[in-house]
Amino acid sequence: MRILILGGTEEARLLADRLVAMGHEVTTSLAGRTTDPLLPKGNVRVGGFGGAEGIASFLKSERIDRLVDATHPYATQIKTNAVKAAERAELRLVRLVRPAWHEPQYAFWKHVGSSEEAAAALPRGARALLTVGHTRLEVYLARSDCSFVVRSIEPPDKPLPVNASSIIARPPFFLGGELALLQEQGITHLVCKNSGGVQTEAKLAAALQLRLPVLMIARPTLPPAHEVPTVGQAIAALRLDRA
Repeated sequence: MRILILGGTEEARLLADRLVAMGHEVTTSLAGRTTDPLLPKGNVRVGGFGGAEGIASFLKSERIDRLVDATHPYATQIKTNAVKAAERAELRLVRLVRPAWHEPQYAFWKHVGSSEEAAAALPRGARALLTVGHTRLEVYLARSDCSFVVRSIEPPDKPLPVNASSIIARPPFFLGGELALLQEQGITHLVCKNSGGVQTEAKLAAALQLRLPVLMIARPTLPPAHEVPTVGQAIAALRLDRA
């Protein structure tokens, strides 16, 4: 079968590798926001489609049989477009999304609904580690009464003010390194999205061990889709034995 994967995550890469090994013709679409990404097996296209209509047009022109949305849990726009495109192209859509993290016992998590809420919740004088990506940082950096360490895979898209510094690093991260980072940087608060997954969860264990507060930004509300948490379940949900 011809399968399009909307990718950019580790799960998307693993799924593509598995499907190619099974003999399917797989194309993975990447947004192109990350330089030097780990590429999956099969075909790879880079760049946007032009909204839901563009995805639907690609599905039809390339005679795609199945569509998988394996984008980041917070990629709201592409996930919404995927649902609309699958409906227009009358294709089966499977959304592969890793499970969210759950708050451990004795952790200091404050659950917030947005970046604005997270920024407002920081107390005066806080020194926060931001692991929320490299874009749209202004809402945090406007807090001139706080200081920040921004860790991201790509450099921030705008110059940082004097109350912030940048660390460029790519997961996976491990407990020892996360403990050292939090202590050496004098971090008092961790701000992150509930992305889930094992590659970046060590920061939560480190924050728990050091008794640091975590501001956890909730996942966005998405349009309904057939959602699965693992690569194996995604393959089963695709019903590849059916035309």
